[in-house]
Amino acid sequence: MTGVFRPGATAVISGGASGIGFAFAKLCRSHGMNLALLDISSSNLQTAREALKPKNNEKTETYTMDVSSMSDWSKVRVDVESKFGSVDLLMLNAGASFQPEGGKQWEDPEYFHKTFAVNVFGPVNGLAAFLPLVQKTKDSASIVITGSKQGITNPPGNPAYNASKSMVKTITEHLAHDLRTSNPNISVHLLIPGWTFTGLSGNSGPVPDEEAVKTKPGAWLPSQVAEYRYRKMTEGKFYIICPDNDVTEELDQARMTWGAGDWIEGRGALSRWDEKYKDQAAEWIREEAERRAGKM
Repeated sequence: MTGVFRPGATAVISGGASGIGFAFAKLCRSHGMNLALLDISSSNLQTAREALKPKNNEKTETYTMDVSSMSDWSKVRVDVESKFGSVDLLMLNAGASFQPEGGKQWEDPEYFHKTFAVNVFGPVNGLAAFLPLVQKTKDSASIVITGSKQGITNPPGNPAYNASKSMVKTITEHLAHDLRTSNPNISVHLLIPGWTFTGLSGNSGPVPDEEAVKTKPGAWLPSQVAEYRYRKMTEGKFYIICPDNDVTEELDQARMTWGAGDWIEGRGALSRWDEKYKDQAAEWIREEAERRAGKM
């Protein structure tokens, strides 16, 4: 599906004014694409717009919006359609992580509501608004939705975030299944970043602070995620599971395999962090990662 990255094509990117969204916008611009950037931060949008200089006559439009608001999406869709017609690449990337009031996650349903409003209904609203515009294109088109490893491996500590990203995984899988029959020209991809230096880890602007990232040497820059995602998209991959400087692809695969084994082997919930199993899990994951890497 490399054809989606072509001069004159249009990319719509939510969360496009910082982090991974901005890095991917830069990559799209390098291919001569028009950009519609959606973000809740108007100041970041202004900075991003100034940084994304056109190569030729490409257009950049920015929209300050709340992805949890369907009315915001509808307004943006009307303007994008009037200015660009169809959409060739839709990236639903905006996300957030909230903490429960007083740290009492099971006594604060609003913590779940806020998390799901952004992380689940953000993509759902985006699809409702923009899928018809993606389906209008006769050329190659792509939809990329940003998930999280926490939606797969499910580590303790933030159940609302993990659940929201698990829902994103399921939604994206169903979207891919439906579109490969109804619209085979549209490829669907689930982006699963590793540890990345974004707003969730201290980088709030559209351009990474190279000095600050030195304090997190295990993290990838958003540009590395964008380049890895581009390569996997051109290979036709649906699951784009990114490594980082601390975690290899093989280690990710081993962790996911152990987690899937919980219900197959009947070990109980989240056994990787259970005192009864955690040492066994750590050793098995280490050995399995080495086996997958060809070291055993």
